[in-house]
Amino acid sequence: MEEATPNLKTPLEEFSSVEKAKLSTLGLTIAIKSVDHPSNLAHQLRDAGFEDLSAESEIIAKSCGIYLEFNRARTGSEREWMYMLRICIPGGGPITSEQWDILDNVAEKYTFSDSYTGNPQPSLRVTTRQNIQLHWVRKKNVVEAVREIAYSGFYTLNGCGDNVRNVMGCPLSKYSSIYDANAWAQKAGKYFRLPTAAYIEIFEIDPFYIRELEERTEEEAFQYGPNLLNRKFKIAFSAIHYDKEKQTYVPDNCVELRTNDIGIAPLLYNGKVDKFQVYIGGSQGERNGHTTFSALGEPLGIFKEDQLLKGLDAIVTVHKEWGDRQNRHWARLKYVLYKMGIEWYRKQVKNISGIDFELPDPNLDYGNRQLHHGWIKQQSNGLWCYGAFIENGRIIDGPNGKLKTMVRYIMDKYNLKLYTTPNQDLLFCDIPEDQKDSFMEDLKKFGYGLRNNKPYSKLRVLSGACVGRDTCRLTYTDSEKFEPYLIDELEGKWGEMSESIGVTGCERQCFRPATKTIGWVGTGLNLYMLKVGGTEDGRHQGGPLIDPDTKEAYLQSVPRKDVATVTDALFEFYISNRLPEEARPGGMGYFLRRIGAKKTIEYLKSNPRTAHLMKPSRSLTGALITPPPQTAIAQNLVRLAL
Repeated sequence: MEEATPNLKTPLEEFSSVEKAKLSTLGLTIAIKSVDHPSNLAHQLRDAGFEDLSAESEIIAKSCGIYLEFNRARTGSEREWMYMLRICIPGGGPITSEQWDILDNVAEKYTFSDSYTGNPQPSLRVTTRQNIQLHWVRKKNVVEAVREIAYSGFYTLNGCGDNVRNVMGCPLSKYSSIYDANAWAQKAGKYFRLPTAAYIEIFEIDPFYIRELEERTEEEAFQYGPNLLNRKFKIAFSAIHYDKEKQTYVPDNCVELRTNDIGIAPLLYNGKVDKFQVYIGGSQGERNGHTTFSALGEPLGIFKEDQLLKGLDAIVTVHKEWGDRQNRHWARLKYVLYKMGIEWYRKQVKNISGIDFELPDPNLDYGNRQLHHGWIKQQSNGLWCYGAFIENGRIIDGPNGKLKTMVRYIMDKYNLKLYTTPNQDLLFCDIPEDQKDSFMEDLKKFGYGLRNNKPYSKLRVLSGACVGRDTCRLTYTDSEKFEPYLIDELEGKWGEMSESIGVTGCERQCFRPATKTIGWVGTGLNLYMLKVGGTEDGRHQGGPLIDPDTKEAYLQSVPRKDVATVTDALFEFYISNRLPEEARPGGMGYFLRRIGAKKTIEYLKSNPRTAHLMKPSRSLTGALITPPPQTAIAQNLVRLAL
């Protein structure tokens, strides 16, 4: 069995080819001029002689928010190359009607595909990191599309690549009377933005449209250095709201903060937030064939508000200096933490920042995963928000509603503020009381709220998927195109279940399925691995179904046609055996954690509908149905050699 041995503080001579390619642009501060240089992204994007990019240019393109993809549905040796553009929206917005029109126009011109509706249609997609993605862009349109996106005031810079990605923050907190996580996400997003000089030059962007980024001093910007970070780095700010009716404070973890490299939770003292508890080391991605693991972040410390940004800089700096630059599957912050421990990391952060921060509260309640659906009154101004469920984040005119046309119409007619949410939905804000009825009537005009002419079920709105095939180059199988049909099959019987199903096309787990009631992770074409032990409220993380005694793993490659059957059987297991306190909404995950893997395996073996699927795989060490404490992170290793 491969031992997880990250090469910390990697010597220069042991750098991977990716690290050497990043060095060529001095941390994205220069655009390479030589036409013959393999990292000349500006030239390669304009070269009509080939549709893809060199490996070196592809690495640089990612930090510019560009992913090289190909049509996974097309067979044959010759690939049909295309591009995905990822637009950073720190904190999810706000997006004005004018800005939305620009983004919608770009999608209208450059993103046509028949992958989702059977007919060529343009679309935009909201992600679990509050980005907006444009899929199926052709190479000839990439430069122009990126330039036009910049006219909106949003950018693809930091969309992908080895840098701090789009910084998340609860969008509803913009209207909180207590604490604005959205403002902090924007502040941190600006601070960790990459240098803009090469970006402007490569895409010939008028600097007027990104002048705000150029106004940073060196002290107001993170210093990435000549080869950026070791891997992608994710930051999220959770929130806290005041419930006037119940006269209580409610923490809100819509961002699932502990799944990020850094998660920041506000602390309330005498009705005011002036301190933050910071978690580090979260990450859901794993890697087949290597000893890797997904983890929830551990509490690092408590920072005062005027210390926070400096503290975040230090946390990222420790990872930049110590993280593995030889083995990319061990290059995330969680592996530094696994190798060196939380006390070591605290000491490093204190030495770099000079901040003598407090030890964390291990029992802090950071709240449930909130989805912000439906009508919500804005505390700060008395206006209203409406949280619109967008199935899997795909904004498209399809058979279940003309959503793309709807969003544009609503934004133009009502001149609202729009936010993206961490659950791939949209939050329409600043709606006056006297416009609520007409707003809802307008949504209905476009078919919103229905699938197959039936209202969205609870199970559907709590569930979701990553993009999967045919859009993602990394995934093994369908997720976005599979999940709606999985819910179709289940909701006649289980539609009112207040539980969640998460589906991803590969072990990168972009929809965070392990923190849902039931997770399905692609392991091959039309094959999915079951993950259980997560909870709908997002407080717990599950893992593969492994017998704790024999270490045998089950349901590692369930055929697509059997996924609904296994899910149905698990729902029946819960309904028949739950305790009264587990009958509440979201109680199934806690039931499965109590029952444990062994009894779950015994039940599925005894069920005539699932027995034929219960053949053990070779032994794994890893997260059981009740994962080990995060302080024992080394025990949470999973080898995914499938």
